[in-house]
Amino acid sequence: MMTELEDICKQLHITGVYQSIQEQCGADPEIISVMMKACQSELNIRMMNKQIRTLKQAGFPTQKRFEELSVEDLPDDGRMVLPYLKLLNFIQETKNVVFIGNSGTGKTHMAIATGVFACENNFKVIFKTAAGLVNELLETKRAGRFSLLMRYLKKIDLLILDELGYITFDLEAAELLFQILAARYEVLSTVITTNFRFRSG
Repeated sequence: MMTELEDICKQLHITGVYQSIQEQCGADPEIISVMMKACQSELNIRMMNKQIRTLKQAGFPTQKRFEELSVEDLPDDGRMVLPYLKLLNFIQETKNVVFIGNSGTGKTHMAIATGVFACENNFKVIFKTAAGLVNELLETKRAGRFSLLMRYLKKIDLLILDELGYITFDLEAAELLFQILAARYEVLSTVITTNFRFRSG
């Protein structure tokens, strides 16, 4: 139990408290039990507050979860990919996910649900519509702050880019967006929803 208390105190960054308990109380099981409950409660509160901040900073238009999906209404490939998304391994493997389909096929819901779940598992997430991000990129470039935004986005574990392809961008906007995606490629994960259809041949 002392080892567990030490681990929790380290997570709370209060190792001095642990040392004080050890020096003054030794291994008294009653005192250790009370301290364990108090420290665990504080750790739970901090983790919950961190998740709340992370979800707020992500900028989701609304919070959607996997449990709210009508799985039977999803396309076959959407149903197949759900277990993979829930593992979040693609973030750790710095892989990208692209949801392709027409409006109403559940692309944005699945993207947001993935992002919310990632936030709840301590990943840094940002949600942007493609149009919104492009406008932000253009504004920051004109204000001389593009490199700052680039550095910020390179610290985000998961960038969700919604509705790519719904609006046509000019050359400057397309190049800025390409810079962001290229900088994240094989380094950080990006989820894209789009109505584009990839053609072979």
